[in-house]
Amino acid sequence: MTSTPARQFALQGAAVILVLSIAWPYFGWTAETMPWLETSLAIGGVALTFATISRQPWWWRVIHSAFMPLVWLTQSLNIEPAWFLAAFVFLLLIYRGALSGQVPLYLSNKETVAALADLLAERGDSRVLDLGAGLGSTTVPLADALPDSHFTGYENAPLTWLVGRFFSLGRANIRWCWDDLWQAELGDYDVVYAFLSPVPMARLWAKVEAEMAPGSLFISNSFPVPGVVPSRIIEVDCTPARPLYCYQR
Repeated sequence: MTSTPARQFALQGAAVILVLSIAWPYFGWTAETMPWLETSLAIGGVALTFATISRQPWWWRVIHSAFMPLVWLTQSLNIEPAWFLAAFVFLLLIYRGALSGQVPLYLSNKETVAALADLLAERGDSRVLDLGAGLGSTTVPLADALPDSHFTGYENAPLTWLVGRFFSLGRANIRWCWDDLWQAELGDYDVVYAFLSPVPMARLWAKVEAEMAPGSLFISNSFPVPGVVPSRIIEVDCTPARPLYCYQR
């Protein structure tokens, strides 16, 4: 079962409609005030049931179960609406990829960077692309470790891009791009690295097959390409486990 945002809105909406279609007639008939706390908890429970039945990932189940109770809690705090707008804009500046492509902000750890540096050193001087480069936690240390290689980072969240751009300053072997990863020309690079999510992997692999040249290398952190056997898997010594799935073209 897919887990697109539209499907999640529909699932949560179905839970709201089901609970309210039962609660409103009952409390209207008895002329009692609807207990919104209990109603929100009931909606959360029904949404969790729907998410479980439709086999949604565990994080969507948590979101569905907590969404309406948190709405009730937030409403009860009487927070000024301007704070919600400010929080939304701030989160959009950081997590734009999660909204537009279901790609959250993941930061590669130092163990992963070390494993990538060893792998790239084996290949020699390379043109390397980091798709969804985030804050530069991968691109910047790799550029320092391999000064004769050239690195390009693609990031579409404005604030995240700005922070990464700051950290990349002064490094002639880094090009930092504010753009959608789907606009990248993969054929211009010897190595393409991605730390995204399971959702875009099939589509990204189709782009890899169409654009990357023979002899090039595609590396996915943590998320394998569905239905494709990697040519090599590097088990990174870290917690949680972050294997690198390598696909030789």
